[in-house]
Amino acid sequence: MYRKQAGLTQTEVAEKLHIKQSNISDWEKNISRPCYEYLIELAKIYDVSLYDLLGLDEATFR
Repeated sequence: MYRKQAGLTQTEVAEKLHIKQSNISDWEKNISRPCYEYLIELAKIYDVSLYDLLGLDEATFR
């Protein structure tokens, strides 16, 4: 969802993270999950908060 909103392909995101496109595909299909370092970078790339990326309500953690 956020990748498409950012107008990026899986390959473009993979290149930014220096990983394989298949990793992005697996994450989007819930086959595997990114480690926290990649989550931080994804949030930056997509210009969203970690809470948004994880589908969490930030207010719950305050």
